[in-house]
Amino acid sequence: MAARLEPAATAPSPSLVDLRHLRSEDLNALLDEEVATWRQLLDWDFGKSADLVRRFLDMRALNGFALVDDGEAVGYAYYVLEEQKGLIGDLFVRGAFRSLENQRWLLESVLGSLTTAPQIDRIESQLMMWHASGGLPMPRHLSSFERNFMMLEMSRAALEPAPGRGRPSAPLASRVYLDRWSDQYQEPAAQLIAAAYLGHVDSLINDQYRSVAGARRFLFNIVQYPGCGMFFKPASVAAFDRLTGRICGICLASMVMPYCGHITQICVAPGVRGAGVGYEMLRQSLTLLRAAGCRKTSLTVTASNREAIKLYEDVGFTTIRKFFAHVWEGF
Repeated sequence: MAARLEPAATAPSPSLVDLRHLRSEDLNALLDEEVATWRQLLDWDFGKSADLVRRFLDMRALNGFALVDDGEAVGYAYYVLEEQKGLIGDLFVRGAFRSLENQRWLLESVLGSLTTAPQIDRIESQLMMWHASGGLPMPRHLSSFERNFMMLEMSRAALEPAPGRGRPSAPLASRVYLDRWSDQYQEPAAQLIAAAYLGHVDSLINDQYRSVAGARRFLFNIVQYPGCGMFFKPASVAAFDRLTGRICGICLASMVMPYCGHITQICVAPGVRGAGVGYEMLRQSLTLLRAAGCRKTSLTVTASNREAIKLYEDVGFTTIRKFFAHVWEGF
């Protein structure tokens, strides 16, 4: 049985505790509720991410804070450091204690630690489980970007090639071919991502898109870690230019539940953008996910990216949740 966490007698309720003072069992009830919430709201198995949290807690290697009430952990937020950047990995508060005040308290505590670290000049977060409305801390240095969590019921998916749905033009179709994803494509894919996101709003949200080195780290993370689900190579595809042999598009997929897939990344080289390559890659990935037993597939997209949203809506995706990406810089 987990030891009860006893705040000091003079401390208010709830109290704030450094995560490095806790053990994994101290957060079991909290993490179990978070897993259930992700499953209910997003058809997403958060269990493997929760297991990573437990592992790093037991290593005393997880930076962040927990809220403790009457000896129980009722909320937490953690962050990781990546060179000069801080990433707020998660923030979750149990339903009975979920309020703007408690969520802000956790977020302000994490931001306070990050902004006083001498090497940190940028902080990124995408807090899917932020449930309260209202302003965020430190607005002077904050940029916010609305994002959509979209879901597709596979039984209603429009996956047949058809005019008006982004079908590649005949000349392009004869020039571009698709292949299943291979590990050997990671380096050219990193170069593609850096080129495809040049000047794109998503490069403001995630600075890994701004360089080939950053894109390498991004690809490594989505392939090796469960933050975007478990990478599913059989439904991931790449597009190639027949004339040059160079990669000109990727669509990567993961599994977030046995019955639910997720599109983790889709991008197209500028030279073939708007010609239907993105649609054809998405169509093939979704077809392969459906063949693997998926009844649903999700993805996230920045709300200002209307062209991409139109493509997804044409296929049958609908927005089921709004959330925000936040960036703090120059503090």
